[in-house]
Amino acid sequence: MGDDGGTTSGTTPEDDLLLKKFFAEVGEVERENEVARILSCFKLNAFEYLNLPFDSYVDDVKRQYRKLSLLVHPDKCKHPQAKEAFGALAKAQQILLDPKEREYILNQVTAAKEELRAKRKKQLKKDNATKIKSLVDEGKYEQEYERSEEFQQQLKQRVRELLTDQEWRRRKMQMRISEEEGRLKKDEEETKELWKRKREHEEQWEGTREQRVSSWRDFMKGGKKVKKGEVRPPKLKTEDPNKSYVQRPVKRGEPSSRRILCNEFSSFR
Repeated sequence: MGDDGGTTSGTTPEDDLLLKKFFAEVGEVERENEVARILSCFKLNAFEYLNLPFDSYVDDVKRQYRKLSLLVHPDKCKHPQAKEAFGALAKAQQILLDPKEREYILNQVTAAKEELRAKRKKQLKKDNATKIKSLVDEGKYEQEYERSEEFQQQLKQRVRELLTDQEWRRRKMQMRISEEEGRLKKDEEETKELWKRKREHEEQWEGTREQRVSSWRDFMKGGKKVKKGEVRPPKLKTEDPNKSYVQRPVKRGEPSSRRILCNEFSSFR
């Protein structure tokens, strides 16, 4: 009877095996879901990766990272993108442990809260009942509202928008800086090329100094030196060098036009 009681109240080895398999499957589903959640997070908000509220402390960041990193570790999680999710968690922890990076995100959170509070204040002016209740509770009503899921979702969304806007401005500024650096580099290269050509010209000019001096000396001695094979046009000779026009050259032994006319008149007489 004891055996029967043990069989009915206890579990068989097959049942234990099925139970272990079931928990393993549940654990694997949880791991895969966590990988999917991490990969769908807003990339500029490290708090979202670690699934932490904005007012979390440094110790909370470290604790949460250890918990989630074990859950999605590539050695334990079969998801094909487990390694990518694991790396995203490590980067998120690094950002939140960096004082400057953490302060930058929290500044956007503060700005988002101020905007939402100003927006709610305008809404309360139209709702007298809520306004009175808020004054009576001495701010407790507003504190409760800011802890509500509605406010947290609005805050999360607004922080996303502010981080996106800041990142866009940063990239535009970086783009302008890169363009300016490119322009300055181009100007510098053009200036170098200009000075290089100038130096080459000066070196070439200096190299032909002796040739120029020799040519000038030859010119001063006997006029312009005729190159070999060069043909010069004949110089025109005139009867009267005082005349401004150029006359036909007269060959030696050829009678001039005046002499020919005199001879013709003599024969006529």
